[in-house]
Amino acid sequence: MSGRDSTAYLLVRVGGRRVGLALAHVVEVLDPGVAHPVPSVEPAVRGVAQVRGRVLPVIHLGALLDGLPCPAIRGEAAVLVELEGRRLCLEVDEAEIVSREFGLPVPPETAMPWAVAVARHPEGLVPLLDLSALGTRMSEAPTR
Repeated sequence: MSGRDSTAYLLVRVGGRRVGLALAHVVEVLDPGVAHPVPSVEPAVRGVAQVRGRVLPVIHLGALLDGLPCPAIRGEAAVLVELEGRRLCLEVDEAEIVSREFGLPVPPETAMPWAVAVARHPEGLVPLLDLSALGTRMSEAPTR
């Protein structure tokens, strides 16, 4: 993945907000198809889906960020990401644009868990997520 631009982010909408995902981790945006429920302690796990011949976890990104169960209505898209050699699908409402802005420090008065930086957007600041930390959280979540 060394050829990817580490200062570029895919901006996605999820749960009524916009967040950025580092393109260094993004493999592609896709429709994961049907997610089959599986037991999991993490309520944000929608299930597993067959993607490009592999069975991968599908995690609702908004639910993961908020610590809530997946909403009843499935998101319109998924972002296939690779984190430390492991792939998973992050369910989102919409993948919007690629931003090539450098991340700015998270304002100290702003509560943006999981953000490593923010980017300017006409509608306000967009948290740029620490996907490695989210991936670690998912790999440490025990199954039932």
